[in-house]
Amino acid sequence: MLLAGMVLSNLVEEKSNKIIEILAAAIPIDSVFIGKLFAMLAMAIVGIAVWGAVGLGALQIWGPGRPNMPVPAVGWPAFVILGILYFAMAYLILGSLFLGIGAMASTVREVQTLSMPVTMLQMFVFGFAFYTVSKIGQPIEIIACIVPFTSPFAMIARAAQVSELWPHLVALVGQGLFALLVVRMSAMLFRRNVMKSGSSGGTMAALLGKRRRAAKDIGGLRPAR
Repeated sequence: MLLAGMVLSNLVEEKSNKIIEILAAAIPIDSVFIGKLFAMLAMAIVGIAVWGAVGLGALQIWGPGRPNMPVPAVGWPAFVILGILYFAMAYLILGSLFLGIGAMASTVREVQTLSMPVTMLQMFVFGFAFYTVSKIGQPIEIIACIVPFTSPFAMIARAAQVSELWPHLVALVGQGLFALLVVRMSAMLFRRNVMKSGSSGGTMAALLGKRRRAAKDIGGLRPAR
């Protein structure tokens, strides 16, 4: 949530400085948004790797006397890989939502007003996924695995208790497609609210008007026959 908020603040700052409009004029806005998401995701993974290294060092120093952690049902290698992938998907989904908020907001006050419901909803999402951890196989847990917002949390909990791997492939594909859909919608909102590309009729009328004026000017310069 903190890193997704950084994406939002960066987008609003670039909108105020007109930097994002320059980027959008050079490359498609969808590519700009996807690049922002993956750049911040890389920063997040680097930060988590640093703190993870610190935690492993602490376990090496103070951990020998502590009880061993239970082995996940899918095994430690697969569990670590799935944890990284589900973290990335949770970040991409939340970050794409914040990009949509940044596309609609033009001031810091509007950002705060629009981002508060999303932040509160994310806390509810995490609480709901946590509630289903002990209900593996029940309908409520299956719903948590299907809904894109709760799916990363519910699926990593399932990986710790169920050894099947194919549901994780389906879940990752679905989460990725949903994140891409939200990015496309955020880019569409940005084009309509900032780039004003939604009013294509007005743009075409302005271009036709310029052509008519240019034709009249040229006609006025022609010598009379």
